[in-house]
Amino acid sequence: MRALSLAVLLAASAAAQWINIPTPGVLRTPDGKPVLTAPAPKTSAGKPDFSGMWIPRDILTCNAKERGAQCVELPLTPQLVNFAAGVKDGIPYQPWAADLVKKRSKDVAYLDPHTHCMPPNFPRAWAFPETEKIFQTPTQVVILHEWNASYRQIFFDGRTLPEDMLPTWNGYSVAHWEGDTLVVESAGYRDDSWLDTAGNFFSNAARVTERIRRPNFGTLDIDVTIDDPKVFTKPWTVPLHMRPLLDTEMIDFMCQDNNKDLQHMVH
Repeated sequence: MRALSLAVLLAASAAAQWINIPTPGVLRTPDGKPVLTAPAPKTSAGKPDFSGMWIPRDILTCNAKERGAQCVELPLTPQLVNFAAGVKDGIPYQPWAADLVKKRSKDVAYLDPHTHCMPPNFPRAWAFPETEKIFQTPTQVVILHEWNASYRQIFFDGRTLPEDMLPTWNGYSVAHWEGDTLVVESAGYRDDSWLDTAGNFFSNAARVTERIRRPNFGTLDIDVTIDDPKVFTKPWTVPLHMRPLLDTEMIDFMCQDNNKDLQHMVH
């Protein structure tokens, strides 16, 4: 059931794009291919410019004959299903939290807030196949997330995290530069925030640090560290990698519009 739901969501995402819209300012080879190893663009202050459209780097290909349908390449990462994929020894849950994940594993497809059209909170959204469109100014980064026309704001104008934070899906985010790395610190999350489709989660006590780098034109690296003493025994870190989505554009993708996933779930 979880695979069916995921396939429906991904098919919608793949279709929700314009095509043949040339991206300006891209260094290309004589045959028109983008040079992904070109230097990363810089801001007027000499910092890396993260602006552009991004999707997870890893690609899943399907077999059209086996599926009996048109084969579509989709940007899927292991962290989509298990956000801690690749983390040595797995997520360091406290016993009660590990038991909770195990208890709801049979109904995870139905229980997932994302199945109910709720936002895939950051950092979870970095691993999702929907497009992230980044706008960068001298004092903030704004991320438009394709899912339900949602957004995130990261401020590096000198402000600090507020003392009294109303719990939100994406939390509150402030940042500072360490060389060419933007270090983002976030808190103020909802207590029902999931990290992936397997039901891994953190609580409203979570503090998330993202270290964002753009080593070249075609790479955006994000190291995500989650520190939540309410749920985990120690902080843990996941490396994520994005690639630019070129020559296309975002359009509306609304999960709430005629969503039929829930009626196919067993609960």
